[in-house]
Amino acid sequence: MITTVVAGNPKPGSHTLEAATIVAERLTGSAPDHVVDVIALGPGILGWGDPGVQAAVATVAASDLVVVASPTFKATYTGVLKLFLDQFTTADGLAGVTAVPLMLGAGPAHHMAPEVFLKPVLVELGATVPVQGLYLNDKHYTDESSTEGWLARWRDVVLAAASAPTKEGTSA
Repeated sequence: MITTVVAGNPKPGSHTLEAATIVAERLTGSAPDHVVDVIALGPGILGWGDPGVQAAVATVAASDLVVVASPTFKATYTGVLKLFLDQFTTADGLAGVTAVPLMLGAGPAHHMAPEVFLKPVLVELGATVPVQGLYLNDKHYTDESSTEGWLARWRDVVLAAASAPTKEGTSA
C-alpha cells in the first residue's frame, strides 16, 4: 500500500505536516511513503504545468491512501491547499485513492470543518472518503489519545478501502 501525506499549511515543516504524518503512521503502522508539503512547491502552484507540481500531483494520484491535512483558516481549509487540489482533474483526478481529510484547530468550534469543507472537494476529485474526517486540537495532536477513538472506529474501514481493487482492477 502506497501512503502519502499532503499538508496544506502556508508554513513549511508545520504542525499540520507533523500531525498528518502521525495520523498516517497510526493508521498503517509505518511512515508514509511520500510527503507533499504543498508550500514547498513554491510559486509553481499558482499556475499550470510546473514540473514539480505535476510530479507531486502524480505522486498523490498514484497513492492508495492519502492523508490530506490543513490548519483551520477562516473556518475552512487553506488557500494553498485549494491551489494544490485545483491541479487535479475533476471527477477522476483522485480516482482509486482513499483519502482521509484531517484538519487542525485551536478549539472545538470548527470540529466539523473536515467533514463539511475538505471531504466534499476530495470526493469531487474522485477520491474515496469512506469515513468521517478527523479534527485535532493543534496543541494535543501528538497525544495518542487525540486519535485513539477515531482510529478504533475507522482504521479497519480506511485500510480496507485503501486495499480494495484500484481503478485498473488490480489489488493495491
